[in-house]
This record gives sequence, C-alpha cells and structure tokens, in this order.
Amino acid sequence: MFILENEFLKIEADLRGAELQRIFHKVHQLDYLWNADPAFWGKHSPVLFPIIGTLKDNTYYYQGRPYKMGRHGFARDKDFIPEKQSATELIFLLRSDAETKKIYPFDFEFRIRYTLDGDELSTEYLVKNTGSALMLFSVGGHPAFRLPLTADTRFSDYYLRFDEKENLSRWLISPEGLIQTQAIPLLNDTDRLNLLKPLFYQDALVFKYPASAEISVLSSKTSHGINFQMGEFPFLGIWSFKDADFLCIEPWCGIADSVDSNQQLQSKEGIEKVNPGDVFSRQWRVRLF
Repeated sequence: MFILENEFLKIEADLRGAELQRIFHKVHQLDYLWNADPAFWGKHSPVLFPIIGTLKDNTYYYQGRPYKMGRHGFARDKDFIPEKQSATELIFLLRSDAETKKIYPFDFEFRIRYTLDGDELSTEYLVKNTGSALMLFSVGGHPAFRLPLTADTRFSDYYLRFDEKENLSRWLISPEGLIQTQAIPLLNDTDRLNLLKPLFYQDALVFKYPASAEISVLSSKTSHGINFQMGEFPFLGIWSFKDADFLCIEPWCGIADSVDSNQQLQSKEGIEKVNPGDVFSRQWRVRLF
C-alpha cells in the first residue's frame, strides 16, 4: 500500500489498478471513501480505461478486426508500476504489453497522478501514445464516497448541488449495460438533486454534457460534505449499488455503447484521440470538508 499525506488528508493507493483505497480527513477524523464491502460492491475507486461502460456484445471493431473487452476496460485489474512518490504526489504507470495488445492494439503509457493540496485531492489521468498510429481510447474515474458521512445522518439526508442550473435528461441503461436511444428529463432548471436510494434501482444516472464544473454533496443535518470538481470530462455518471451506503461521482471521457452502436471504435460516441508521441491529460479534484 502506498500512502500520501499532509496536515489535512491521508490517502492510500494500491498497485492493482492504481486504485485509491482510502481518503481520510485527519482534522475531522472521517473516512470519505467507501470501504469496498463485498456484500454490495467490492471496489473503492477503480479507473476506467481504455473504454468506459459496456461494449455491444462486449466487442468492438478496429481496422476490420473484432476485439473482445469487458466492462470498463482492463486497467482496473492490472498491476501498475510505482513510478514516483514524493511528499506531495504519487504517480503510477501502466504500459501496453503483449497481453494488452491482444484486446487493445495500441502502444501506450497510462499514468495516474495523485496530488494533495490542503484539503483537496487531485486525480490526473495521463495517456501517452507511444505507437506510430492515432490512438483511440476512453478514460474516466469511478470514486465511491461513503454516504452517510456521519453516524447521525442517513443517505436520504443528502443532496447534490450543481454550480449551474441544469436541464439534464437521464440516459437510460439497458439490461445489457448499453445506452438506450431515449432519455428521461430529470433536472429542469434546477441546481439540486435530492439523493434517494430508489434513484439507482435502474442502474446509474447518466448525463451528457452537464453545464456545471462542480458538484457538491451536502446535507442540512451536517456541516460535512464533498465538493467535486469535474474538470474537462464531458460525461457524468452518478451511481450507487442497490441500497448501499455510498455514492459514486464518475467523470468520463467516453460512454458505454448505445443499443444501436455499429461497434466501430473510430466512430464510438465520446471516443478520444491522441496522436503519436502526444499526451492526453484530464483531471478531477475533490475537496473534503
């Protein structure tokens, strides 16, 4: 386990998936990250790369060839290399190899960089194309925050506050994990979404292109909460396992296949592209209070 801490926060990360295992606020004596109880969902904060969500028939096509890949890609199940550890940052590295090339035919270096700044944690994804062809990929986060945060509150005591008034529809997910062709209006000129566990009985809330750059988890019954800064991620997932005491805030560069997808990686919705030798970077930040 790798540890990074300052006077406010202590984080722990594992080599498997370079996954955060703990975010502990030393001043408030509170754990903010889900404990990965396997009775509900046995992960804390997996990284999603090189796809997000589910592929139609778990298959995509690139240059006429089919490739099989499971939900959310393979990075979360790979052992990263600890590339750097200092007083303020941790950097983990995953390189393409013979095994990854069987299901994803691109050469890459994928880094995850954790940085502490006061009571804020920054998570940065850096994707370098080390090959000679244009690289196609998706990348995103899946951090699960413990909710309720305090013993005297309940999940339903909390709400999401967006920093802009939103008009957002929820894109429904099929039983196969694919994005449906229809969306249901959910937020109508409002900056607030009350958190109720039945919201997630039909899988995640999936939003495309929210206006907000920041989302806060708040409650009138406690002064403790979370401020999540989205960065330049165009898609957003909000999810919890049925009746579990956590909330995932998921910033995505990419999205699951639609039910009518042609399965071509080049035309996949939300696919990102990086030229040979270039580095793609996206970052989300969370302030804990």
